[in-house]
Amino acid sequence: MRPKVLIASYLAEELVSQIRSDVPDVEVIYEPELLPVPRYSCDHHGDPRQLTVAQRARWQEHLDTAEIMFDFDWWQPELWREHSPKLKWIQASQAGVGTRAKALGHTKGETRITSAAGVHAKPLAEFAVAGLLHFVRRIPGLEADKEAQRWGGGSTSTLYGRRALIIGAGSIGREVARTLDFFGVTTDGTTRSERTLEKPFARSLNFEELELGDYDIVILACPLTDETIGLFSRERIASMKPGALLVNLARGPVLDQDAIIEALESGHVAGAVLDVATPEPLPVGSPLWNAPNLILSPHNAANVDAENARLVELFITNLHRYLAGETLVNIYDPVAGY
Repeated sequence: MRPKVLIASYLAEELVSQIRSDVPDVEVIYEPELLPVPRYSCDHHGDPRQLTVAQRARWQEHLDTAEIMFDFDWWQPELWREHSPKLKWIQASQAGVGTRAKALGHTKGETRITSAAGVHAKPLAEFAVAGLLHFVRRIPGLEADKEAQRWGGGSTSTLYGRRALIIGAGSIGREVARTLDFFGVTTDGTTRSERTLEKPFARSLNFEELELGDYDIVILACPLTDETIGLFSRERIASMKPGALLVNLARGPVLDQDAIIEALESGHVAGAVLDVATPEPLPVGSPLWNAPNLILSPHNAANVDAENARLVELFITNLHRYLAGETLVNIYDPVAGY
C-alpha cells in the first residue's frame, strides 16, 4: 500500500500534480476546499474556513490515515497525537520551525519534522542588501531632494570595502554572505560548532569572542532557541561600531527591541533593517513603528511568488529519500531547537 501524503496548506494545482507525477509511489490527498483560503500565492496560513460537519469528518479521516503531511494540520495542530496516529513525518513550510514545533509538543522526535531551510535564503538575502543599500546610497535623502525639487550635490557611500558580521551561518546567512561578496563586502560568520566556514566567509568566529566594534554591518540570521533569546542585548548593541547598520532576519526575541529603538534615536546605529518584531503582529502604538532610520517588514520578506515551487522541489527530494530509507534534508532537532 502506498504511503498517504496529506497536503495541509494551499498549493497550486500544478504543484500538486508535480508531486504526484514525480513520486508515483505515494498517494497524495489534496482537497483545497477543506483548507484555509490563501490571501496570496504562497500563503501557508490563510483565512480559516468554517467547515460543515461532513467536511470536518472528511478532514479528520485524512488526518487519521496520513503517514506524511505537507505542513502542520491547520485545524487542531496541537492534537496531532490523537488525530494522526499513523503520522511519521511532517514537511514544514517554514525555515525556523523550532518555536512552533515546541509549542505543539514535538519535543521527543516521535514524528520527524523537516524544515524549509534554504527555500527562503535568496529572497531574504535580497531584502537584506536592499535595506543596506537604502541607507548606504542615501535613498531617503534622494527622496527628500525630489520632494523639495532640490538639485543637490554631495556624495554618498558604498558597500564596497565594508566589513560585515553574520551571526548564524546557516543557509540564510551563507546566501547573504554570497550576495555581499558580490558587492565587495568582507564577511565573517559565527557558528555554534567548531566547524570552519568556507568562502565567501573570510573568518569563522565564536560569538563570545567577537569584537562587534570591528564591523560596519551586523546581520542576525540565527534560529530562535533558548540560547538565542535576548542574544543581541542592550550591551551588545552599545558595543557596535558607531554608525553601523543592523539587519535582523532571525526572530524578534533575538534582539532587544527597546535598545535598538534607543540606538536608532541616538544615531549610534545608523540604520536597521528588520523582517521581524516582538510581538507579531506588531500592535498599533508600538514605539517601533516610529523609530527613525528603520525599514520594517511584517515578517514577509521571504514571501515571493516562487516560494512554493522551491518548497515542492525540496518536498519531492525528501519524499524520494523517505521511500528509499535515506536521511531526510533539514531534519529538525528537538534538542537543539532547530
